Amino acid sequence: MQNLFFDGSSVLLTDLYQLTMAYGYWKSGRHNEWANFQMYFRKLPFNGGFAVACGIEPAIEWIERFAFDTSDLAYLETLVGADEKPLFESAFLDYLGDLSLQVDIDAVREGAVCFAQEPLIRVQGPVLHCQLLETALLNIVNFQTLIATKAARICLAARGEPVLEFGARRAQGVDGALSASRAAFVGGCAATSHVLAGKCFNIPVRGTHAHSWVMLFGSEPEAFDTYADALPNNVVFLVDTYDTLEGVHNAVAAGLKLRQRGYDLLGIRLDSGDLAYLSIEARKILDAGGFPDATIFASNDLDENLIASLKEQGAKIGVWGVGTRLVTGNDQPALGGVYKLTAVRDETGIWEPRVKLSEQSVKISTPGVLGTRRFINSSGQFVADAIYEEGFEPDGAFRIVDPLDPIRRRHIEAGLETHELLEPAFRGGKRVRDSETLHAARERAESELASLNGSIKRFVNPHSYPVGLEEGLHARKFALIERLREK
Repeated sequence: MQNLFFDGSSVLLTDLYQLTMAYGYWKSGRHNEWANFQMYFRKLPFNGGFAVACGIEPAIEWIERFAFDTSDLAYLETLVGADEKPLFESAFLDYLGDLSLQVDIDAVREGAVCFAQEPLIRVQGPVLHCQLLETALLNIVNFQTLIATKAARICLAARGEPVLEFGARRAQGVDGALSASRAAFVGGCAATSHVLAGKCFNIPVRGTHAHSWVMLFGSEPEAFDTYADALPNNVVFLVDTYDTLEGVHNAVAAGLKLRQRGYDLLGIRLDSGDLAYLSIEARKILDAGGFPDATIFASNDLDENLIASLKEQGAKIGVWGVGTRLVTGNDQPALGGVYKLTAVRDETGIWEPRVKLSEQSVKISTPGVLGTRRFINSSGQFVADAIYEEGFEPDGAFRIVDPLDPIRRRHIEAGLETHELLEPAFRGGKRVRDSETLHAARERAESELASLNGSIKRFVNPHSYPVGLEEGLHARKFALIERLREK
């Protein structure tokens, strides 16, 4: 898989406070104490009922390449504190230069359906090592999970019709464009207009022509004929430069000439106006002109809600081009994933739980070394996810408790099929998980979305999929909270 980052080291994709904390750990002699961190997000994006995990594979690759090179250390040497003296002493920089990660990491699979509060990635190892991974993991996984989820929603709205990602020109910078194209494909998009993403990730690329092509020529028929002459095997005409329905008639005329040469008109694209009305009228013109198989493509600030509305209006659109509102996340600019220390290992090897308190219940972390077990019924449908503490794995019938509402509890019956969401990725700093193709991740997302009840996938007031703490974990969490608040 292609590197999403610039050539050379990207280890400084981090916040300064990760390095100052690392320095503090090293300075106080606590840098080798083992800690457990969990990455998760607090709320589902887009007021939806699910999310699609994405960015896991790039994050794993980033960790594989983790190493401070001489240019990184030379830069850190220039940093100063408020007294204008070096922020880090040279012995610490030497330590970083020799640093080799010794972490154990478990993570969900790329494209897996996931939910709020359950860990996507679990990192264990020397606390200094774990700390230096935080910013990059959040940066990579937060954005790509957001976009993969948005893509999945859009593809659900399209009801099996192809969705093309057209967002490179509106994405948030170069890596934003690449990452968005990658994540959109995992979420279900059939192709991208972004050629570099096609090269990097083996994503199919699709495209037609712009209004500027039509405007260059003396007339629209001349523009269409010339385009058909140049690329007879890729003819989709953009018909709304001047008068849209007249443009469809011109497309038919050019298509008839094309057919005489042994090729066919693949379709037309609508990029403005009343897409429902124009697609219905365009369909009539194409059919009457002898092109019943020509596809109507549509673009113009589409998202899942507009596509669903166009479907309800009977629009005759067969392929959906979605750009800005997909690659930017539009109605939600960030996922809000977090990376929290949840346990520290003592000198005897026993894990001691840690919890972050808050006046907001959604910000109270869940302590312990956590895993998530998914329960599946005989029909292959997902029933519930149980977050549990290692050493207290759920067995037989039990109950889960909503992390944000202790009154809400769900009984999990015995005998259901189970699947562990967290799977080994690193042991002792060495990768132990084979890489997967992006196509495999896309297939996983499609399969797992099909295993969700339709009520969870609706866009308005989706049903809440049951995710909860194993009842014993819930009890231990609140006992720890009470002890800490009594201090």
